[in-house]
Amino acid sequence: MANPNTSGLANEETLYRVAELFKVFGDPTRIRILHALSDRELCVQEIADQLEMTQSAISHQLRILKQSFLVKFRRDGKTIYYSLADDHVFTILMQGLEHVCE
Repeated sequence: MANPNTSGLANEETLYRVAELFKVFGDPTRIRILHALSDRELCVQEIADQLEMTQSAISHQLRILKQSFLVKFRRDGKTIYYSLADDHVFTILMQGLEHVCE
């Protein structure tokens, strides 16, 4: 993907994709999940316990986060562990927190 800082104005498709990304960040539950995963990888039950929500509700939100390439997972036997997809996700989350805490 081209660097938006060096290629002039972003095209419409790129802008649409950015808007879709921010829609995913627009849900408080998904932000809470991303924040929980910012420290370490967790399984669904650990996330559910930490957020005091059902496993079903967490799984639904994790599916959206996976489809948006914001979280990744690994299987260890029957347990699936989730983590942030990459450093960009962490940076976006931390920048948002810093912005609202100013």
